[in-house]
Amino acid sequence: MALSRTIVVAGAGIGGLTAALALAARGFRIVVLEKAERLEEVGAGLQLSPNASRVLVELGLTERLKLRAVVPEAVSIMSARAGGELLRMPLGEAASTRAGAPYWVVHRADLQSALAGAVSDHPDIDLKLGATFEDVAPHAKGLTVVHRSGTIRRSDLASALIGADGIWSTVRQHLFPEVQPTFSGLIAWRGTLDATQLPKDYTARRVQLWMGANAHLVAYPIAGGRQLNVVAVLPGTWNRPGWSTPGDAREVMDAFAAPRWPAQARMMLAAVDGWRKWALFGVPDGCPWSKGPVALLGDAVHAMLPFAAQGAGMAIEDAAVLAQLLSLEAAESTAGITAALKQYGAARQTRVRRVQRTARQQGRIYHLTGPLAMARDLAIRALGPDRMLARQDWIYRWRP
Repeated sequence: MALSRTIVVAGAGIGGLTAALALAARGFRIVVLEKAERLEEVGAGLQLSPNASRVLVELGLTERLKLRAVVPEAVSIMSARAGGELLRMPLGEAASTRAGAPYWVVHRADLQSALAGAVSDHPDIDLKLGATFEDVAPHAKGLTVVHRSGTIRRSDLASALIGADGIWSTVRQHLFPEVQPTFSGLIAWRGTLDATQLPKDYTARRVQLWMGANAHLVAYPIAGGRQLNVVAVLPGTWNRPGWSTPGDAREVMDAFAAPRWPAQARMMLAAVDGWRKWALFGVPDGCPWSKGPVALLGDAVHAMLPFAAQGAGMAIEDAAVLAQLLSLEAAESTAGITAALKQYGAARQTRVRRVQRTARQQGRIYHLTGPLAMARDLAIRALGPDRMLARQDWIYRWRP
């Protein structure tokens, strides 16, 4: 007997919604379970390099995003030690031509809204808000996925379950309770500001990466260029789970005090409307990707440090590869589903682990001090913009 063509996706974040659209395009019926009563902004801005934007373009999201996403002209690599720009790596048309897809920066809420709009318009996707995944049980006809909405307990018959429910994944906890997120010792502070609060030179369409002693910050335009997204990363011991705890601006300004940090960086930080902070956790590299007809996706299986700007990108890639390998033919039996999900994990592990290693390495480089920071700055200047862009090819030119 053929299994149900329904796949349940736990989590309506970037990865979960992308997976829903990609799988529905392959002919599956999708049920998305999201514990939140409504989809709200979580985090702030994010960068979508061509490897990720390519997938979204192919899913038909260009029109929904073009008025909100910003195409930055360049990445400016800045040094607090040197007091300014070391190198400007071209993006915009240069990156798009080289990689065959655009480089976008966008508010996370705008991307989630675009994805949710496409999901709502799709006749084969049912997005259930306020629905918390509780349990999954295999049987001869596939899986029974149990979820709760308030006091009401419901279940769906499905051929597969995809856990896209983030770093604190309930699905992963159900499958692999021994795998626990680990604290990195770093805290990210995020905020936004109105672009009109700063001189135009500060809010040009570029990504600014400022490197300094034991800290760095990233700033780029979002919301069609009307706002600037700022993220500052500092060491610390505060490690509560969550994405949006209010933060004290004085802590940020003290960490980026003069003379260690130049006026240009401090002016941006001082203009932020209000700070939120989150402790940076990761999922250990060896986390399994699937067990039987249940698989993990995105942060649930490979939450990583943000220093390669690929957290969302890797989740989007996961969704594309999952949909490519999980065909209706494979879904005719539990064995076929299990084999396809195992193949999905095998196809993704090597690349994702390389990105995780790159993120950790870049984080260490950003925070160098003393003579090592000077050597870093000289090496970046010597490398030049063209070679710097070429070093990103292995990430940007990826195709599913």
